[in-house]
Amino acid sequence: MNSDRKPMSVAQAMNRAAALCARSEQAPGDIREKLAKWGLGADDARQVLAQLTAQGFLNEERFARAFVKDRFAFNGWGRIKIAYQLRQKGVSGEVIDEALTAIDDTQYRERLTELLRAKWRTVKNRESRAAWAAMMRFATSRGFETGIASECVKQVTRIDAQDD
Repeated sequence: MNSDRKPMSVAQAMNRAAALCARSEQAPGDIREKLAKWGLGADDARQVLAQLTAQGFLNEERFARAFVKDRFAFNGWGRIKIAYQLRQKGVSGEVIDEALTAIDDTQYRERLTELLRAKWRTVKNRESRAAWAAMMRFATSRGFETGIASECVKQVTRIDAQDD
């Protein structure tokens, strides 16, 4: 923050944070960081966070559900990566576990298979062990569990072998 600027008042911070939360779901940890950046002390920040929560602008469970849905559907992330990112945002473990249950297991495997098929088209030398390892690295880097990734990689490579 610029030392020339004076810190924001509690009312200004409340209004600005409420407007931010009204536009899109926000993690309480992200709002806490913004309040600190805006020059609010710890007590004032707690007060603003409590007001935002009481007025329904800020809700950790709602944020976690929206985050899980978006990252799975649009980014193609698996449960491990989503959970890690939510932990980085300060979301509690119980809330993360509850939000992750919204991902349907069938859709989860279908999404991974779809991602792996797209990746498989770019893999060179498909008969080598390195190709299988590359596919596994890709799946785990997206945050999918090793067991599920292994099953889906076998399925994708087997389908490809049958198509030839």
